[in-house]
Amino acid sequence: MARRAPSGTPATAALTAAGVAFTQHPYAHDPAAPSYGLEAAQVLGQPPEQVFKTLLVDTGDGLAVGVVPVAGSLDLKAMAGALSVKRVTMADPAAAERSTGYVVGGISPVGQKRRLPTVLDSSAGLFDVVYVSGGRRGLDLGLSPADLVAVTGAVVADIAR
Repeated sequence: MARRAPSGTPATAALTAAGVAFTQHPYAHDPAAPSYGLEAAQVLGQPPEQVFKTLLVDTGDGLAVGVVPVAGSLDLKAMAGALSVKRVTMADPAAAERSTGYVVGGISPVGQKRRLPTVLDSSAGLFDVVYVSGGRRGLDLGLSPADLVAVTGAVVADIAR
């Protein structure tokens, strides 16, 4: 199991507390990068299908989390179906930051201020390890999809396009 670095985040603390094995991959974030997720994939040397981004949606009754490959986008209709709601819209970035305790571009699906309903795209199952934000820009975490599901309470569904 990886140890928590002195500069840990709520995500690394949550994974450590849960006894989940993970690896930390810090990098120098370029503020001019057009895509946080694609930047992470490139810097990590991983295919964009294996690096996942965390997106928040508004269900009308609250926020929920969608975790999809950085190479694609979130299918809002599929996300609504996975959550058993009529429709969802992308959450306001300020609301996402307030709810999760993370900044946009560094929102981790793990260690959020409040546990939100979470849906992980089924393509994560194609990999032994997936990479997600570690809770700040310039930090990704590698962990098994099964552990990601366990620690977030996620539902797995086809939500990416």
